[in-house]
Amino acid sequence: MRRQGNPGDDELVELLVVMPVLNEAASLAESLRALQPFLRRGASLVVVDGGSTDGSVEIADRVADRTLSAVRGRASQMNAGAAALPCHVLLFLHADTRLPDDAYELILEAIADGHAWGRFDVRIDSDRHSLRWVSRLMNLRSRLTGIATGDQAMFMTRAAFQAAGGFPALALMEDIEMSRQLKRIARPACLRARVLTSARRWEQGGVGRTVWLMWRLRAAYFFGADPTRLAQRYGHGRPGKR
Repeated sequence: MRRQGNPGDDELVELLVVMPVLNEAASLAESLRALQPFLRRGASLVVVDGGSTDGSVEIADRVADRTLSAVRGRASQMNAGAAALPCHVLLFLHADTRLPDDAYELILEAIADGHAWGRFDVRIDSDRHSLRWVSRLMNLRSRLTGIATGDQAMFMTRAAFQAAGGFPALALMEDIEMSRQLKRIARPACLRARVLTSARRWEQGGVGRTVWLMWRLRAAYFFGADPTRLAQRYGHGRPGKR
């Protein structure tokens, strides 16, 4: 059932979780159950659907403080969710990513310490040795560059989100571009606590092929390639994609 005591439209929320979804019914109920301890600490949840046809909205509506619909695409969905309730801090969480138990405290401590934004380290949910190395390299790259990805559960103050202009209307790489804008405001808090993210895209595409594809797409974006074309190469329309 939907939580009791949902925040009103004018009530300031300390921490707002924004979760974009698209046809996530197979695992969404489990994802929302895993989020319950976080919500009991005082966080609020907005789920933003991008046109699901599998009952994701009905599942989300039992738990979320708000369930919204928006134009398909993580950027538009996350921006819509961020506008749903007034808040001090925003956390953007993928439906297939699990937070560490103390995420609520860690985020608010990072903000209290003066960080305008940040992200977690990530661990891919697999025992495969190759994916353990992928996780390590993702975390190292992020720490060295100050660039975060959506899999790392990006969080930021409302003021930083607004100063960055929200997520750019890109079909792909919106998290990379948002990180670039936020870096102009401040360096991120690189939390070593790990979120757990699904291995499905690596398992579906093959570890080596997926890593190679993602590096090629990032390089192409860096050199000015059209994000819409990159999204097509990434396989935007396949199950498990956006």
